[in-house]
Amino acid sequence: MITVFGGQTSRSLRVVWLLEEMGLTYRVRQVDMLADTPDAAFLAVNPAYYIPAIQDGDVTMVESIAIMEYLMARYGPTPLAPSPHDPAFPAYQQFLHLGEAGLATLMMVPVVSRFLAPEAERDNWGARQALFWAEKRLKLVRRQLEQSTWIAGESFTAADISMTYALEFGRRQAVITLGDAETAYLDRTMGREAYGRALANSMPAD
Repeated sequence: MITVFGGQTSRSLRVVWLLEEMGLTYRVRQVDMLADTPDAAFLAVNPAYYIPAIQDGDVTMVESIAIMEYLMARYGPTPLAPSPHDPAFPAYQQFLHLGEAGLATLMMVPVVSRFLAPEAERDNWGARQALFWAEKRLKLVRRQLEQSTWIAGESFTAADISMTYALEFGRRQAVITLGDAETAYLDRTMGREAYGRALANSMPAD
């Protein structure tokens, strides 16, 4: 069985959502990244100590987008990953990675600065510049959503999973303001049954 290490609001949600969309069997192993004592079992899985990570038999992987690509290649084919010959493939590839490298990673800088930096350093140049770059990349998202229902065209793909996490993260942390098109887009993606199951299955046990 595939084990996903993570938590409800972390990037592991991308992985769990993908697994739900593909109908694969998995379990979620919660990791409390804010605990005073590191999780020794998880540290053995990922000595860099960040989530998400997966174990799939003898395979151990980190990085949410890489994990998604692995799962689709290993357990596909799946319509979540268009064929390289599909006209939607270039947009799919671009936005699959833009959701992390171009948005979520950049938005992490002002978010982490807000919570962890000394008070006098929270509104620092690096945080402001990272947010400026993220907002520039949002223009690509807005233009794409003006011409298609989903981020890569007229079919839901893994790129929508990647992008939804990034946009919802920015909205939840109040570092970006979404327009009507992006808000309607999140209503569509987060309204999917697989998303609801992924969210519920990623919650810590009582």
